[in-house]
Amino acid sequence: MQVIIAGGTGMVGSLVLNHCLNAADISEVISLGRKPTEKKDTKLKEVVISNFEDYSEQEYLFKNVDVAFFCIGVYTGQVSDDLFKTITVDYAEAFAKAVEQQNPNARICLLSGDGADRTEKSKTSFARYKGMAENRIAALNLEFYSFRPSYIYPVEPRKEPNILYKIMRGLYPLIKMLGSKYSIKSTELGSAIFNVGMNGAKQEVLENKEILSYK
Repeated sequence: MQVIIAGGTGMVGSLVLNHCLNAADISEVISLGRKPTEKKDTKLKEVVISNFEDYSEQEYLFKNVDVAFFCIGVYTGQVSDDLFKTITVDYAEAFAKAVEQQNPNARICLLSGDGADRTEKSKTSFARYKGMAENRIAALNLEFYSFRPSYIYPVEPRKEPNILYKIMRGLYPLIKMLGSKYSIKSTELGSAIFNVGMNGAKQEVLENKEILSYK
């Protein structure tokens, strides 16, 4: 099998990428990013992308893809609303369309988020744009799965993006006690996305609880 991933340097995307590199039935992994992952593997092909909205010059990268993973994301408040929409919606749609044009029977997995609103009427940018991205990919001729994790606990130490995430990390033991609807470890999410990418799932949209069943 051949897979392609966008966002392989991120917290979750890097874990999905590792699973792909370690899978015996995957022969080639194409990683698209603004910078190399610095991973060394004979099956890994890294391509630096400057424009995630236009793949017209990189169509050849998508020709034999069986599975595609879109794991690019940005935290709310880190960029302007316009840029947040571009990254969340336009990047995801352009990637999915490039997959569809070359392999309409391919399977694609989108890292979405808890509360994604497919009515696109939410007053919250995160929910509205995540729902918009899901709608645009669902309209394509692809086998599509969307992952809506709740709080993602980063197993690997990292610099938290804001004060809220610092607080959430400290409260994780309590959040975990609330049940499977409210949190997931980064390693569990990465494993679930990979497993669904390889084998499919029972439903198109996977909320936190459903994601955990595929870890």
